[in-house]
Amino acid sequence: MVLKTFGWSFAVTALGLAFAAWQWGWEAFGIVLILSILEISLSFDNAVVNAGILKKMNAFWQKIFLTIGILIAVFGMRLVFPVVIVAISAKVGPIEAVQLAMDNPGRYEDLVTDAHAAIAAFGGMFLLMIFLDFMFEEREHKWLAWLERPVAKLGKVDMLSVCIALIVLMITAMTFATQAHTSTGHADKSATVLLSGVAGLITYLVVGGLSGYFEDKLEEEEEREHEEEEQAKREGKQVSAVGLAGKAAFFLFLYLEVLDASFSFDGVIGAFAITNHIFWMALGLGIGAMYVRSLTVYLVRQGTLDDYVYLEHGAHYAIGALAVILLVTIQHEISEIITGLVGVLLIAASFWSSLRRNKTLAAAEGKADSGDKAGVSSGV
Repeated sequence: MVLKTFGWSFAVTALGLAFAAWQWGWEAFGIVLILSILEISLSFDNAVVNAGILKKMNAFWQKIFLTIGILIAVFGMRLVFPVVIVAISAKVGPIEAVQLAMDNPGRYEDLVTDAHAAIAAFGGMFLLMIFLDFMFEEREHKWLAWLERPVAKLGKVDMLSVCIALIVLMITAMTFATQAHTSTGHADKSATVLLSGVAGLITYLVVGGLSGYFEDKLEEEEEREHEEEEQAKREGKQVSAVGLAGKAAFFLFLYLEVLDASFSFDGVIGAFAITNHIFWMALGLGIGAMYVRSLTVYLVRQGTLDDYVYLEHGAHYAIGALAVILLVTIQHEISEIITGLVGVLLIAASFWSSLRRNKTLAAAEGKADSGDKAGVSSGV
């Protein structure tokens, strides 16, 4: 099971590291390996959240997510995205941006640093909305009940998450953005942060709204298909599948790709703290992205989210923490080690809580079974 799910990830890792060592030497080998570990640690929560969505898709769309999706993730966000940042910031063409990254990596890094405020505001608002909507939704299982129970009650207020997100954006623009970190020191990026934050909020509402709409349509279509299948069985006929399910799965796939893009912001920017070499970045982050994809499928096929009910909670808390960290980094630099550890620790804590819950339930069921057997043997 492990080899089947992670086989491609293992193969890409071996080929990528071997190519880095052969083409650029052992220094490149070490940096690519570090970047791979960085990407996995920063994106583990991404895999957990993706699994919650991917399990709603059929096997075909799961394969699409692992093939076309990984191409988008690696080439779109880990290679093209940094180039696009430079192209927009420097007002040059994509080819010129690649040449700049290879010929003048210092200038390339400066341009990315200058664009960080906009990237952090967009990604921070998108991730903050994911966290808030999760917290405001009433759920059967509650990890931190003392916090989640009252917050879920507040979620009955319409558009509360949007209002809170806008308030956070305004505070960020009036505080961190006034002294945003740039390559030349600090500058006022209030207008940029406001515009980018609103763009991130709009992106979440549009993509999330579309995916939710088609997900509801998919559920309705599945119910209708089930009724038609029952009718066909009674009449001795067969009913073909309807195309609407594909549309629903497509928008869920689109939603997954936007999620991955948002999660990859910190990994791409954090990579510049380790290297300016665009191809080393693409190799390291691409290898990490492969493992995130494989881990997502593994969680779905193993039913891990169903067995460990608090794991999704921990992932969303990590998302909330990452959103705050992104907004803070508009003015203050935060080590990528801290960013990665925060997410890993929160998910590890939720996993441990799930294990304790499962052991408690198993012990209770064991006592109940023992009691039933004792009652039967005594003739009760």
